[in-house]
Amino acid sequence: MPGTASSVFRDGLLDGQVALISGAGSGIGRATAIEFARLGATVVGCGRSTEKLDETAALCPPGRFDAVACDVREEDQVEALVDGALERHERIDVLFNNAGGQFMAPAETVSMKGWRTILRLNLESVWLMTSTVANRAMIPQQSGKIIRITGSPHNGFPLMAHGGVARAGEENLMRGLAVEWARYGIRCLSVACGPVLTETFKGKYPIDVQQAMHSQTPLGRAGTEEEVAWMIAFLASPGGDWHTGSVITMDGGMDCYRGAFPPKEYADEAARTEERRT
Repeated sequence: MPGTASSVFRDGLLDGQVALISGAGSGIGRATAIEFARLGATVVGCGRSTEKLDETAALCPPGRFDAVACDVREEDQVEALVDGALERHERIDVLFNNAGGQFMAPAETVSMKGWRTILRLNLESVWLMTSTVANRAMIPQQSGKIIRITGSPHNGFPLMAHGGVARAGEENLMRGLAVEWARYGIRCLSVACGPVLTETFKGKYPIDVQQAMHSQTPLGRAGTEEEVAWMIAFLASPGGDWHTGSVITMDGGMDCYRGAFPPKEYADEAARTEERRT
């Protein structure tokens, strides 16, 4: 409900901060915008759908969400977004590069048009948002945090080769910028998410793929939008000040081991061994 307190953090944790969040009209972006607003931040939320942004605004405390229609792939729109945020709010403390996406397809069927579309939507847009915010806000103010959502597990992305390339590039970009921009007081991080059953995910992928997500993590379930939002809020808080250049993995253990443990075959053999002993 609008105005309700965070269920994890103290009131006022992000008082005075201005956060720019892309893809704020749904999913992880919406959940993070709501959490930031509840913690006292002013959120500039962008997306391509004004209707969805208005829905996010209605879920935030009054006056805490500044909705701006923007396609983060377009340079002129990103420049207008950042300049407008600075004109209205004077600074940008956090950039959460959340917008992105990919489609499932065998690698041999991906056209150059499809390949370029995914890299533009993910990798190029992240650089456009990051460089614009850094040059116009964070470098002049000598502070800031830039966070990008990437993907886990950290192996190949079968059926999403284009998305895997983009995610790897984003993580490497954040690592490199963390070193270069430390002298400006800017922290750069990646949060690598495993399966999170957002509304977009549910609408895009077949039900069998969704159900499989739960069985592919040692914890036995997919993550929630709110859990990711809590991590982003922590990193934006003073608790995150010593983090930079990191890839923080949130995937229920999937990056360590894919599937439930112990495997059924192991458990069955252990049961038979126990029977023979008795």
